[in-house]
Amino acid sequence: MRANKARDTGPERRLRSMLHRAGLRYRVNTRPLPGVRRTADVVFPARRVAVFVDGCYWHGCVDHYRPARINDAFWREKIAENRARDRETNQLLADAGWTVVRIWEHEDLEKATHRVVCAVRDATAR
Repeated sequence: MRANKARDTGPERRLRSMLHRAGLRYRVNTRPLPGVRRTADVVFPARRVAVFVDGCYWHGCVDHYRPARINDAFWREKIAENRARDRETNQLLADAGWTVVRIWEHEDLEKATHRVVCAVRDATAR
């Protein structure tokens, strides 16, 4: 499990490249809220948009998550805690006026890029 990267994963890098090509500028691996230990993968601070690229295993994707074969109880609890933290993060950011975009690692990146671009444009219009 140590080999799994916490940041700059392939899907994150490809998404950032597509966002950059779309003309958007952003911060990478930043905490949107001071004092809250939650780091978003891509952040548009002026627009208050935070983007998270969630791995299917670590965040319990309903389509791709497969339970561990060894130490199943531990991993099931760990994934449940991750999902609960994701929900809490979404709520904390929403309460602070942020828009949260969550993208699964398996999602079509063109569609995901479009979702992020739309969220940034909507935030700009507000």
